[in-house]
Amino acid sequence: MSAPAAALTMSDQHREVLLRISRSQVAAHREVVRAAVLLAAADGVGNKTISTRHGVSATTVRLWRKAFEKEGLANWGKVAPGRGRKSTIPAETVARIVELTTKSRPAGATHWSCRSMATEVGVSPATVQRIWSDLGLKPHLVNSFKVSNDPKFTDKVIDVVGLYLNPPEKAVVLCMDEKSQIQALDRTQATLPMIRGRAGTMTHDYKRNGTTTLFAALDVLTGTVIGQCLPRHRHEEFLKFLTTIDREVPTDLQIHLILDNYSTHKHKDVAAWLAKHPRFHLHFTPTSSSWLNQVERWFRDLTDKNLRRGIFGSVPDLIASIESYLAASNANPKPYLWTATAESILAKVARARATLTEVTNQN
Repeated sequence: MSAPAAALTMSDQHREVLLRISRSQVAAHREVVRAAVLLAAADGVGNKTISTRHGVSATTVRLWRKAFEKEGLANWGKVAPGRGRKSTIPAETVARIVELTTKSRPAGATHWSCRSMATEVGVSPATVQRIWSDLGLKPHLVNSFKVSNDPKFTDKVIDVVGLYLNPPEKAVVLCMDEKSQIQALDRTQATLPMIRGRAGTMTHDYKRNGTTTLFAALDVLTGTVIGQCLPRHRHEEFLKFLTTIDREVPTDLQIHLILDNYSTHKHKDVAAWLAKHPRFHLHFTPTSSSWLNQVERWFRDLTDKNLRRGIFGSVPDLIASIESYLAASNANPKPYLWTATAESILAKVARARATLTEVTNQN
């Protein structure tokens, strides 16, 4: 047995990651061995002992130790240029797969699958999947988008993002919106609980027991939410919610409210109310730009964690569930971190418009 070597310095976080890899049943064998080697080195085991125990050369052990000391886990799993298994697929075949994937469709279908592409090109489905994965091609997925045509798009983006990145002093910035027509859905049969080897189940059909509308205003600084369920989605309800906000926000703070261009928000009665409450300042997002309103992210969490699998026998049951989620969220608020600048957003939208124009002209 070799003399103990100087132990490899390793943080608890790195040790935990390497332990997980060394026990993995799905990670590449080389990564599992490398993780075990580094863990042994961290315990002060000698290089020769490690090489004998794990079936690698002492030189390899020293190289892995040196790489970890220099980079940690930053480049873990990356194969050095010129190393690793060489591709046996001709470049022409790869180019043809990319061309077909990005610029054509199979007969009678909207997109290519691994099997349909493999049949077309004459390779295995695994080869197609590997090429798509390496190049980041995902023909089975499609993202939705719409470029805003708001003539004041630039000004509104600069205004809203400015509030996110540089909020004014002695003021609160609230992202406000309505989640309308939330349905109180009850299942037609009892649900089955999750057990080992089987997910929980519920019926695909349901009974509708009415709806409610949730008005919510997210404080971008603290992550807390002012919420109120009201029966409808009119300017009367909006005025009630504004009164709720006015009551809950300390009187010495100005209120900057970010919201969309829904006509309810611009009703004459609303304008009259705002004139009597000068501490309210409304900032409108561009049309077709709900992604700019941070409360939409909170609505997504509400849907995923509370509404989608909820079972509600009545509207009061639904409202009680929403209020329970709201209370739990406010008990441990977590603000969303906004990092995008107005300049980066405008540049991205400009590229999208240019691409959209190019595609339109080609068609």
